[in-house]
Amino acid sequence: MLDILPEAMREPTVLAIPFFVLMVALEWTAAWKLEHTETERPSRRRERSSGPPGSYNARDSRASLLMGLVSIGTSAAWKLLALLGYSAVFAYLAPWQLPATAWYTWVFAFVGLDFLFYWEHRIAHRVRLVWATHQAHHSSEYFNFTTALRQKWNNSAGIIMWLPLPLLGVPPALVFAAYSLNLIYQFWIHTEHIGKLWAPVEFVLNTPSHHRVHHGSDTDYLDRNYGGTFIIWDRMFGTFRAETYRPTYGLTTPVDTYNIWRLQTHEYRAIARDVRSAAGVRARLGYLFGPPGWRPRRS
Repeated sequence: MLDILPEAMREPTVLAIPFFVLMVALEWTAAWKLEHTETERPSRRRERSSGPPGSYNARDSRASLLMGLVSIGTSAAWKLLALLGYSAVFAYLAPWQLPATAWYTWVFAFVGLDFLFYWEHRIAHRVRLVWATHQAHHSSEYFNFTTALRQKWNNSAGIIMWLPLPLLGVPPALVFAAYSLNLIYQFWIHTEHIGKLWAPVEFVLNTPSHHRVHHGSDTDYLDRNYGGTFIIWDRMFGTFRAETYRPTYGLTTPVDTYNIWRLQTHEYRAIARDVRSAAGVRARLGYLFGPPGWRPRRS
């Protein structure tokens, strides 16, 4: 079935597309039955909120779906490029080469990638140039399964962060497979229809409750819960925050558009404007590598 696709796209993410479509259809139908579909984005209301739990907005969801479709192609291109570098690292620099068929190689690849995903995700929220690649995923003011498909088109930061895996002998194909499985896991946690789970599960794994916090633009929730599959990294490194109230979803400064090109690129344009207007090298570097919202101190 996947023979017509490029090699880099023959992966678990593509195989999971029918499951994604089914889950989105079920959640959207539930929202419609409960009259939780909306025509106006929350940020345009007098008091910004995220609407009823599990709300859908047709134009917002369509933008998310389109961004997800484009990301399949862009991620394939990035992976083809990364495959060249990973193969060279695996063949010439790795001190050993783990067998692709061994169970422990898969476990090491999956856990190792999730650990690296945590740090790449954390950097993406704290370094503005990397945030520009990631912010589109946070731009929806709704939290439902289509939000999970609102993926970035620039995977360069992740590809750089995964380099330790082929260097430690993980076959390149397993690196990409582990990332795809990580993304598939993260799909189901983008929902308001699942509350808190059994305490041991909530302690170890990323869950809808934890990920709702991550998508919140509220001050208490900003820059929290970066984990992909495991929330244990956040507990270990001090970035965990439990859900205590319903988040307000989206960016702190909403992007008032459904245009997928603008949603993906507006932060790059903002960075370029700030760098051009900056006085001095220090300010330019701050706008590039400081956290989102960074401004030079006034003398």
